Amino acid sequence: MARIILSLSSVSIVLLFAALWMGLTMGDLYVRPMPTNETMQWAMFHRLTGIAAGLMVVFVESVAITYFVGTSRWCKEVAETYHFDMQLVAACNRLKRRLFFWAVCGMLTVVVIIALGGAADPATLRPNTQAWADWHLLGAIVGIIFVAWTYFVAWKTILANNTITEKMTELVKAIRREKGLDSEPPPPAGSQPPNSHPLAV
Repeated sequence: MARIILSLSSVSIVLLFAALWMGLTMGDLYVRPMPTNETMQWAMFHRLTGIAAGLMVVFVESVAITYFVGTSRWCKEVAETYHFDMQLVAACNRLKRRLFFWAVCGMLTVVVIIALGGAADPATLRPNTQAWADWHLLGAIVGIIFVAWTYFVAWKTILANNTITEKMTELVKAIRREKGLDSEPPPPAGSQPPNSHPLAV
């Protein structure tokens, strides 16, 4: 899961920076260009890329949350079944709460960036949209850095959780080996070895 989050986060960051680059290079929207102007076309691409980037941020953070919802439930059920120390479950829940906080903050951050972009967009025909342009730029720069930080926190938290789940898995394997639950019974006398042909020499 850590590799999946890393890959998805990389795609999300690329989309965020692409939207930022388009916003910085599309020209001045406040000189009332004609709809066929190249600036207006770049503005449309900027909006679409920004929306895609925002959806990708929500998707990445949601995947991380969903992972912890599943693994925390798994840890609890395994601990109860094999009578493990509940400290492992408590540690998993602490990681889940930490991840949930940062993931929600990351999603809210991209909502704020998009809202500032809407306030600065002259296509909305609202008055004084130019006054919001600098706020949108500042929010985008700070927001991208913050979202990247939430991805880093998610990645580190997932790695820490993997340590807990791997430890529990090893404990389960040890118990099952002690009780002989995972040992294969010997083949009946006179039976053919596995994968052998009765006519083999």
